[in-house]
Amino acid sequence: MRLLARHFHATSSLSVHKMAPYSLLVTRLQKALGVRQYHVASVLCQRAKVAMSHFEPNEYIRYDLLEKNINIVRKRLNRPLTLSEKIVYGHLDDPTNQEIERGKTYLRLRPDRVAMQDATAQMAMLQFISSGLPKVAVPSTIHCDHLIEAQLGGEKDLRRAKDINQEVYNFLATAGAKYGVGFWRPGSGIIHQIILENYAYPGVLLIGTDSHTPNGGGLGGICIGVGGADAVDVMAGIPWELKCPKVIGVKLTGSLSGWTSPKDVILKVAGILTVKGGTGAIVEYHGPGVDSISCTGMATICNMGAEIGATTSVFPYNHRMKKYLDKTGRADIAHLADEFKDHLVPDPGCHYDQLIEINLSELKPHINGPFTPDLAHPVAEVGTVAEKEGWPLDIRVGLIGSCTNSSYEDMGRSAAVAKQALAHGLKCKSQFTITPGSEQIRATIERDGYAQILRDVGGIVLANACGPCIGQWDRKDIKKGEKNTIVTSYNRNFTGRNDANPETHAFVTSPEIVTALAIAGTLKFNPETDFLTGKDGKKFKLEAPDADELPRAEFDPGQDTYQHPPKDSSGQRVDVSPTSQRLQLLEPFDKWDGKDLEDLQILIKKHGIRWVVVGDENYGEGSSREHAALEPRHLGGRAIITKSFARIHETNLKKQGLLPLTFADPADYNKIHPVDKLTIQGLKDFAPGKPLKCVIKHPNGTQETILLNHTFNETQIEWFRAGSALNRMKELQHQ
Repeated sequence: MRLLARHFHATSSLSVHKMAPYSLLVTRLQKALGVRQYHVASVLCQRAKVAMSHFEPNEYIRYDLLEKNINIVRKRLNRPLTLSEKIVYGHLDDPTNQEIERGKTYLRLRPDRVAMQDATAQMAMLQFISSGLPKVAVPSTIHCDHLIEAQLGGEKDLRRAKDINQEVYNFLATAGAKYGVGFWRPGSGIIHQIILENYAYPGVLLIGTDSHTPNGGGLGGICIGVGGADAVDVMAGIPWELKCPKVIGVKLTGSLSGWTSPKDVILKVAGILTVKGGTGAIVEYHGPGVDSISCTGMATICNMGAEIGATTSVFPYNHRMKKYLDKTGRADIAHLADEFKDHLVPDPGCHYDQLIEINLSELKPHINGPFTPDLAHPVAEVGTVAEKEGWPLDIRVGLIGSCTNSSYEDMGRSAAVAKQALAHGLKCKSQFTITPGSEQIRATIERDGYAQILRDVGGIVLANACGPCIGQWDRKDIKKGEKNTIVTSYNRNFTGRNDANPETHAFVTSPEIVTALAIAGTLKFNPETDFLTGKDGKKFKLEAPDADELPRAEFDPGQDTYQHPPKDSSGQRVDVSPTSQRLQLLEPFDKWDGKDLEDLQILIKKHGIRWVVVGDENYGEGSSREHAALEPRHLGGRAIITKSFARIHETNLKKQGLLPLTFADPADYNKIHPVDKLTIQGLKDFAPGKPLKCVIKHPNGTQETILLNHTFNETQIEWFRAGSALNRMKELQHQ
């Protein structure tokens, strides 16, 4: 047996290109050793160790534990499981005793890893430092992608960002080195593309401090956007809480073809479900149509699921994912996933809380907007709608890339459109920008000629970063307040999202449609039917783009931009200047004083006065950053009362010791006026499911009492009483 184990270990350490599937190894060893099949297979499953990532060779995929937990839960529930349930329940801290009810109970989970982008990693790492723990308990990474402003082009913008943000980058690099966190330097690429290329895998449970973390669902993982305080819990080795999600099924039939792209699937779904329709649910795609979508196309669909409020989205493991794993140097993971495939797809006959069916063969190219990602239009109709609504028809800028659509396939399809225009002597009438998703994508599209084609048609290749998608865009072509139209392949198009101009009408669509519209220069252009006029005066029609899903040669990795944390970090110092204007080590918030909150003023200002915010629907939508919770708490905020909350922000508020509360009767919103004072009663008996009372004190001396609901569980109530989740963590360490 020792000889067998040693032989297997040696085999498993071969390069991924030489590695045979485990089933083949089993067969060979059976013949060589003459032992029964079940015995050797059992030994191999015990011995098989496949790293989650080649950056962390000693952190292994635990499909055996996933399988064990799934079997426990399936026996308890006695019903078929969706894929979402398999992965989520497969990561339960206590699968035997955990109460499980979709949409109601809170699950205690053990995620496999954590990923943080630089804007949110600052607060996450500052909070982790405050915890007093020496190292992170799970594999974790920091990605520098949010602080690079788009101005002049990739290299110049990157140099400027490194200079302006040197203090932040030094802090993140030294904190990562001190606490065992991998660090991706500025210029590496966008966090979600880096995760897809290196860290996501079928069945992984990953949390990331960015709302578009669900991008990893394109590789069959449950990847969920959270706030930095949630990331601290996981990095500290504490079970992470998630309200048991409902599951929305989207059955795909038919197949994609022509100008229709994966982006059109989620644009269609957004039109059906609206920006709130996925709240509290995982969207699970399945059906025969899935196989017509590339792995990066599936990632696009999952990425933009954040725009419908979904907890995350996921696709079942299939040959398109296997192909992507092979091409990105992870054939060993693909082989292991093949062995455990039954746990990486939904059970036959599983139940969805809601079911949507889309025939991909009938789906037409879509463009959504302006001002909201769920205002869906077929491309063929948007021009007519724009004329009727008074939206500007002239397109000022077309922008492709971002974490949503910056894959090799996306760039290739856009280049295929641009190449046709160039063949007829045309360039873009609109300004045109390109954002590669990662250094690997940038280097590969440079090598294969795509980048040059996009430049030749009039494009500017920006840095491998978020840039215009998140408002890091120094736009010089318009003045603030000037009405204009832009089209992007991004995910969000809320008012002011890209350029801080409330009069910019932003539309989201696929990269190839953006490219075609930028060439035509107008929303009143349908590439499926309309003609362009070439330089020679002859009319021509663009053909539907065709491009390789993955490069025929291997990916070009480009520059090495990854910093491994050292094995021994005992002498490592975290770089935070005491005079910094951007960083500050945290001091704990005050604990709850044991009393009701009396006479809270309705403000959002300073002066040491305790105050409350009163808001409308989906409060906190659009960001995972806990700055939006930390700053009100720091400035004296005690409660946020709204009609409804965005999921991540509601959790962030709880973590910082604030009270996120909702009107039991939404009509009570109209009873509160800015000059009133509010008293929140019932905190001494604060309990799950028990409403609190709010006394509204009007300036004329009259009062009204209304009820406020909340979603706190016992653990979260302890956060409130301690003053924050971080305070509670410290209390538990000293018990």
